[in-house]
Amino acid sequence: MWEGLGLQVFLMCLGAVLCSAVAASAPLEHSHRHRLSLHRHRERTGKEGQVLHRSKRGWVWNQFFVIEEYTGPDPVLVGRLHSDVDAGDGNCKYILSGEGAGTIFVIDDKTGNIHATKTLDREEQAQYTLTAQAVDRATNKPLEPPSEFIVKVQDINDNPPEFLHGPYYARVPEMSNVGTSVMQVTATDADDPTYGNSARLVYSILQGQPYFSVEPQTGIIRTALPNMDREARQEYDVVIQAKDMGGHMGGLSGTTEVKITLTDVNDNPPKFPQSVYAMSVSEDKVSGEEVGRLKAKDPDLGENGLVSYRFIEGDGMTVFEITTDTDTREGVIKLRKPVDFETKRAYTLRVEASNTHLDPRFIAWGPYKDTATVKVMVEDADEPPAFMATSYSFEVEENAPDGTVVGRVHAKDTDVANNPVRYMIPRYTDVEQFFSVGPEDGIIKTTRPLDRETLPWHNISVSATEIGGHHQDTKVRVNIKVKDVNDNAPEFATQNEILVCENVSPGKVTSTSVNCCI
Repeated sequence: MWEGLGLQVFLMCLGAVLCSAVAASAPLEHSHRHRLSLHRHRERTGKEGQVLHRSKRGWVWNQFFVIEEYTGPDPVLVGRLHSDVDAGDGNCKYILSGEGAGTIFVIDDKTGNIHATKTLDREEQAQYTLTAQAVDRATNKPLEPPSEFIVKVQDINDNPPEFLHGPYYARVPEMSNVGTSVMQVTATDADDPTYGNSARLVYSILQGQPYFSVEPQTGIIRTALPNMDREARQEYDVVIQAKDMGGHMGGLSGTTEVKITLTDVNDNPPKFPQSVYAMSVSEDKVSGEEVGRLKAKDPDLGENGLVSYRFIEGDGMTVFEITTDTDTREGVIKLRKPVDFETKRAYTLRVEASNTHLDPRFIAWGPYKDTATVKVMVEDADEPPAFMATSYSFEVEENAPDGTVVGRVHAKDTDVANNPVRYMIPRYTDVEQFFSVGPEDGIIKTTRPLDRETLPWHNISVSATEIGGHHQDTKVRVNIKVKDVNDNAPEFATQNEILVCENVSPGKVTSTSVNCCI
């Protein structure tokens, strides 16, 4: 490989097997196992016919190594250059050029010893390419052709593993099977992966057991317990360690935190917190008005916790309806049609709450529904009194004395309280106050004689107001007809002078009367 060279290089490897003291003092040329001798012979005839022999001088070569991070008091001996033409008289001069020559690597131009004068870091630069040459000290003419060689910086375990992307966040469904993959974490080690175990990493879990485990070689985190329930615990803080040297004692380590969240699945049925609900509705409510609400609790989230409600039996299925409030997840019971306290005072309904989205994996855990009983009591509304007739018609003779009974109206409080009723005639319906009504008995009487010829009909109203409660009242129309009596003497139609002719037949008169049918 290095034909044409007559220079010998002796290498000293400052590996892990050699101590730094030996590396600094022992000449490489004493380690014959690292020598490689290349020789080529060339013959030519002199003028006198003398056969001259020239030995091809070659490098005794091997790869150079310098251990990194060396901190000894003396420069590290990398190796020694030696040429076959060097007679030891000081005429041979050794020259070093290339990466780091003169700054990092220096050479004794007389002995050929190469030293590293600075601490080297393999992670900054792993190798250096240099050129060696032997020249005549007086003329600087090359004694040997130049040749390149490489100095490799030998790695030591000086870098701990690092997780570059931590902390990590991961999600895994609750109730996952043991061994379900959660995520993979990866650490890096700046040490040389091709040399020794400095960069061979092993993963372990420091915090998070017995819930999770990690594969030592891959860093894959998996579930380790069955039936982990989000409703019991949702968040887990897991600490993962990466250790080099294959995880053995003396290795360097790094850690990272992994926050694992259990996501929700539909593993819980809805459940009513009580088996019986009591509600009430007033009989004066109209169709569509809300009666009450009930809620089945489901600890699942999102669509997994959605609940729908329906009636499955009861005597009020045609009277009430139930819908679902999507915001509060409550069942809302409303009136489908009005109720009447006097007709039916209570209803019983059976309500079912069920999940709308089922997970096939957990159907066997079902049923995903629950039932409850709802008892609805109808409340008596404070209704106004009701007259027994929608209107009344009476007759009274004209000129009847005041206090004459015209008729009687009757109203009743239909509420359960059955409060007594007080009657009165609104003034605006009987401005002249021709009539009075008994406050307690509803008997209508005249307050003065009536004159048919002045007003033949009286149309009044009677009001009935409950005593107690909310004092609600109601009115009824009363029509009173004044009957005619013969209370007017006949009158002449005109005040004319009556002339009787002679010879008029006896009994013939002329007269008028305001009464009818005289």
